[in-house]
Amino acid sequence: MLSKTELDPAKTALVQLPPIPPKRYFTIGEVSDLCGVKTHVLRYWEQEFEQLRPQKRRGNRRYYQHHEVVLIRKIRTLLYEEGFTISGARNRLDDSRGKLQLREELEAVLRVLGGS
Repeated sequence: MLSKTELDPAKTALVQLPPIPPKRYFTIGEVSDLCGVKTHVLRYWEQEFEQLRPQKRRGNRRYYQHHEVVLIRKIRTLLYEEGFTISGARNRLDDSRGKLQLREELEAVLRVLGGS
């Protein structure tokens, strides 16, 4: 049985996360340890967040890349520390991605104008 501390997201948010090592791929167990989230939660988040798509190899094993570990930490922060719901966190990530895309498009325009 889980203690009340293990169930309380506010208490989980206080955990200091370890640095992400410079590796190409991480197993689900490694990501769980790096992000302070249980493996079943990671599998659930894969269903809820379209941006989170780890590679699957032999035996349906998941392999996460560095950018996905960073994304999982962002999701964890939104849900556990900032108090967002799943749909709210999904919207926030979509907004962030839209702003990044707009920035890239504006930088491309500036490069074209600067090159004239």
